[in-house]
Amino acid sequence: MAGFVDATGGGGWGPVGTPALLASGRMEPRKVIGSIDTSEFLVALAASLGFLIGIGTAGIDAGWVLALLAGGLLAAPIAAWLVRIVPPRLLGAAVGGLIILTNTRTLIRAELLPVTGAAQTAVYALIVVIWVAAIAWSWRAHRRDTLAAKQSEHGAPALVVD
Repeated sequence: MAGFVDATGGGGWGPVGTPALLASGRMEPRKVIGSIDTSEFLVALAASLGFLIGIGTAGIDAGWVLALLAGGLLAAPIAAWLVRIVPPRLLGAAVGGLIILTNTRTLIRAELLPVTGAAQTAVYALIVVIWVAAIAWSWRAHRRDTLAAKQSEHGAPALVVD
């Protein structure tokens, strides 16, 4: 799915793949980030080569390229630090909600979603409410799993807290 979104929309490998893999809970966050970053690099390299060969360098402002490069260099160590601290489920819910919120804003501004005024505010509010609920649900699931793991580690019967 992430590859399809990346190929058809001009981006999305990381934003679609990362929350999906994190939310599944089957991989450690560092492996998810490493796998996505590696694949993004290869996709970006192939896309850049195709762009440069097919279109040339006309219209590419070197200042913007350097700004994006600098931003990536600053963000990478912060992201690496965060994925060690934030539980994977919580990280997946937080990142997924942010992506949905920003993409909804983009769709509304591009007038692909015909929503204006109070309806626009209601759409944003609904997304935020669902996002907060998803984060709360993820946090409770993480706490439940952590408690169950600690209790099974000590040989006590698992107590599930709802």
